[in-house]
Amino acid sequence: MDKKITAKHGFKLHKLNRPVIVRNINEMNNSIRVIAYQIKVNIYYKSHMKRIRIDIYNLKKTDIILGILWL
Repeated sequence: MDKKITAKHGFKLHKLNRPVIVRNINEMNNSIRVIAYQIKVNIYYKSHMKRIRIDIYNLKKTDIILGILWL
C-alpha cells in the first residue's frame, strides 16, 4: 500500500523487526528502498473474511497492490 494512503486514512503502522529491501518490477530500486512498516487489516469478500498484513512503501501512481489467491 502506498504510504500516503495510510496517512490519509489513519492506519496504525507496525514497525518491522527487519526492514525488507525493495526493488520495483522493472528491477530499479524503489525510492523508499526498504519496507520498514506494515498495517493489519481485515479483507472481506462475499462471506469470506481474513486478517492480513500489508507492506507500506512508495507506489506513487497506485494506492494498493493485492496478491491474494482467494480474492
